Amino acid sequence: MVVNNAAVFPRHPIDSGDYDGWQRAWQETIGVNLIGPANVIWCAVRHMRPGGRIVNVSSRGAFRGEPEQPAYGASKAGLNALGQSLAVALAPRGITVTAVAPGFVETDMANEHLKAPRGAEIRAQSPFNRVAQPEEIAAAIHWLASPGAEWASGAVLDLNGASYLRT
Repeated sequence: MVVNNAAVFPRHPIDSGDYDGWQRAWQETIGVNLIGPANVIWCAVRHMRPGGRIVNVSSRGAFRGEPEQPAYGASKAGLNALGQSLAVALAPRGITVTAVAPGFVETDMANEHLKAPRGAEIRAQSPFNRVAQPEEIAAAIHWLASPGAEWASGAVLDLNGASYLRT
């Protein structure tokens, strides 16, 4: 089983900063959030047998956009497309590929945003008036990695407390 959960979330809005900073943010973000998981999957698949599971940790930002971190949203949308492509390619081998797309989760990466003055605004995005706990995301990943979740291959499971609803 593989769980791709590494990510960076650098701020780089299009209307501020210089071009070199813009380029660095894109290269770092795409490298960590998309190329890294692609490389991990490539290596892992060489050792996987039928029943193998790959779960990618995406983001609601792949669907709603991230104006202050556009490379992040783009990288997570790319991760979803990669996962869906590989779900089709690996199904004949009995390997499933799925993704979870959380909103904000109370983690070290989100702490600076959650502790900032806009933390209350972030929590209010969900009608539960909170963000996810890591254990809630882990439970969904655990299920997607289970033998009973084979038919979910290719799916992206939204885990954002109704803070963003796709149609």
